[in-house]
Amino acid sequence: MFRKHLATTLTVLLAVGIGYVGISYLLFPAATAPQFGMAVWPEGDAATFLATKGARDLASGLVPLALLLTGQRRALGWVLTLWAVVPLTDAALILSTGGSVVTALAVHGLTALALVVTGVLLLTEKPVHAAGRSDDRPLVTSRRG
Repeated sequence: MFRKHLATTLTVLLAVGIGYVGISYLLFPAATAPQFGMAVWPEGDAATFLATKGARDLASGLVPLALLLTGQRRALGWVLTLWAVVPLTDAALILSTGGSVVTALAVHGLTALALVVTGVLLLTEKPVHAAGRSDDRPLVTSRRG
């Protein structure tokens, strides 16, 4: 039961965290952008790119919450595990353009690790059978009649 609560808690923290980042990029792009770790950010009309990042991050927070709220824990596990590609790619982009190594590894690397750990916890949960049982014994019912 601890593992299930841990997976749920981590999912909520990851979802709310990235959702907050998305809202921050939509509302305060110039203040939020330097925290991403890139050496240089677009300016002027090109800064509209930051809104796209904000929308992506907001959606990345909403999807796990929807899957969690609808009880789709296995699908949620796959989504979180596969979404680790996003922060890993972000880290690679930061490193390849001379951005902050600390941010690339500490923020994006740890986010990727948290996504994989949470995804694996969800994917390795024992399935819940009839009447809320989570063991592997077959459910035996008697028939009268």
